[in-house]
Amino acid sequence: METIALSENLKETIRIDAKNMYYRQLNDMVREAIASGAKDVIIDSVNGQRYIGAGIERKDVTIIINGTPGNDLAAFMDGPTIIVNGNAQDGAGNTMNDGKIVIHGDAGDVLGYGMRGGKLFVKGNVGYRVGIHMKGYKNQIPVIIAGGTAGDFLGEYMAGGILILLGLNNNTHSIVGDYLGTGMHGGVMYIRDEVNPYRCGVEVGIAELDDGDKNTLERYLKEFCDDFSLDFNEIIKERFVKLYPKSSRPYGRLYAY
Repeated sequence: METIALSENLKETIRIDAKNMYYRQLNDMVREAIASGAKDVIIDSVNGQRYIGAGIERKDVTIIINGTPGNDLAAFMDGPTIIVNGNAQDGAGNTMNDGKIVIHGDAGDVLGYGMRGGKLFVKGNVGYRVGIHMKGYKNQIPVIIAGGTAGDFLGEYMAGGILILLGLNNNTHSIVGDYLGTGMHGGVMYIRDEVNPYRCGVEVGIAELDDGDKNTLERYLKEFCDDFSLDFNEIIKERFVKLYPKSSRPYGRLYAY
């Protein structure tokens, strides 16, 4: 496939047609474009190719994906911005260290697995085990915001970071699944809905937001709304609840040391 430059300066913006392209070839082309100095890489006709943006460290790069990327989008990424004009499959943000992912559709399961920093914004619904083992690193605070609903085990074994669920355009059922926060021992979740305690793991407490929570929530929600052209005031006026871990070592009694 041919790489097409969109500007007179070949190092500014590069466009790639990924139609029928094997994922390794595509990822090699993306890395070559970035190594050449490109600041914007646009990928068209993406259809399930895996590992796009994985391990890339340059912070001044934006990758725009037109289509549906495959598993492990931005795995181990450390700086770029990825914009997906479509849906995304499982594992986006796997062990991500820094950067930002903006998905203008729905996304699959196990998003942000072991995520240590950066931001993952999804306009629509997300699947199961989102934020599993999310942890943060030193002064880095990973943030996941989903605009729709989430499946079971949201925030499972969560050890740090911030997870926000909005439930937009959902009027028929709870915006969260069951086993919410199972094994949670760090971080915080903000849910824009009532949360029945029976849905939560025994490790999870439910509380009202204090002033610090409100400031944190507003800061990240404003950015989320700007990215998706949503009305911040309409979203923030609804009630949120805070989910937090009751203990930093919920299974301590199960171990000898």
